[in-house]
Amino acid sequence: MNSNAIASPTARPKATVIFTCILAALAGLMFGLDIGVISGATQFIQAEFKVSDHTIEWIVSAMMFGAAVGAVAASWLSAALGRKRSLILGAVLFVLGSLLCGMAWSPETLIAARLVLGLAIGVATFTAPLYLAEVAPEHIRGAMISTYQLMITIGILVAFLSDTALSYTGAWRWMLGVIAIPGVLFLLGVLMLPDSPRWLMMRGRRDEALGVLHRLRGDAAVVEREAADIEEQLKTPQRGWHLFLENRNFRRSVGLGVLLQLMQQFTGMNVVMYYAPRIFQTMGYDTASQMWFTALVGLTNVLATFIAIALIDRWGRKPILYTGFAVMAVGLGVVGTMMHGGIATHAEQIFTVAMLLVFIVGFAMSAGPLVWTLCSEIQPLKGRDFGIGCSTFTNWIANMVVGATFLTLLNGIGNGNTFWLYAALNLVFIGLTFWLIPETKGVTLEQIERNLMHGKRLRDIGR
Repeated sequence: MNSNAIASPTARPKATVIFTCILAALAGLMFGLDIGVISGATQFIQAEFKVSDHTIEWIVSAMMFGAAVGAVAASWLSAALGRKRSLILGAVLFVLGSLLCGMAWSPETLIAARLVLGLAIGVATFTAPLYLAEVAPEHIRGAMISTYQLMITIGILVAFLSDTALSYTGAWRWMLGVIAIPGVLFLLGVLMLPDSPRWLMMRGRRDEALGVLHRLRGDAAVVEREAADIEEQLKTPQRGWHLFLENRNFRRSVGLGVLLQLMQQFTGMNVVMYYAPRIFQTMGYDTASQMWFTALVGLTNVLATFIAIALIDRWGRKPILYTGFAVMAVGLGVVGTMMHGGIATHAEQIFTVAMLLVFIVGFAMSAGPLVWTLCSEIQPLKGRDFGIGCSTFTNWIANMVVGATFLTLLNGIGNGNTFWLYAALNLVFIGLTFWLIPETKGVTLEQIERNLMHGKRLRDIGR
């Protein structure tokens, strides 16, 4: 064992934890920036390239398709190359994609650049939480993952604010290109971090793994205990595809994870994230007001996320989902009604904006964070990677469908009917939550797995 690895049992672990926190923040921030940045740029892109709404839908949704491919590839990359090298690859692709977006000379180039960005985001969103969970000390692991999720919403807000500042000059290339800066910072942060000790153990590199654990923990007894835990966990191999083919109960949990992600995406939240200025335009606002209200959407999203953090282990999953879907249905239903009847006065404009923000609160306090929590809780240990991979892939594909159809719906069935459609879907999700979603509050993962494999109804596997 390298004596330098254990020379300072307190200072070096603290420094590594700080770097890990920076990584958590920048990974989530990078993801959020990419989601939010396109929203304010679309109207200026459309004006410069003189393209149709259909082409704008392709520009917006290309990122989600790339992310779906990247997430699938990341499951192999993170195992073959390691978590750290996968994150380096994701950061390099992110920087290249951002710069290419800023320099795009045609709609086709911009679509290709957005695909590259999507690949980067797919790799990062799969690998970063996995890396953090394997590297962070146990006593701050939950906080680290929560910080990652929170920074996604902050990234969206920062992107909206950046778009607002640049909208006065219509500098859409700067809007898209400036996010290369956090990409570079993310790359530098990853380069300074160690490999995952769990991955090193998986590759038979036990001495290196122990060295990393000493750097991270600084306590020999803690290191030996954690190394023993990792070795014990690795005795349960992942065999998701074979389990999926052989076991009906596992197919049920995979199907439930897929359904949960479909429910999350078809609430209509990412419609607002990607097309907020266009929505505010339909309410009668000028460009400056559209951008500032879009920033307000981002701020509301950040603040309402704290509601979920505060309530998830008090109320439980299902009560929060019931509340969230009901709030979203009411918010979008009222917005659709106002648009259908025509928004004539300033008071009606403000009221409609307020109801859209009510919808944002409903999502951020419920389906936004809770669906990811449930998707990780319902999968049995031997198939967890496969099950979460399937649900993550579904999330991006559904995200792409939402992004690629919203303007078509607006132009086809009208503003009011489009929002009524999404309101109706949220009402359907209340019923699906009652019939299919389990309550997992306070239940161990082992108990959930036993209930699932014994054939209990999906809604009862948390009992």
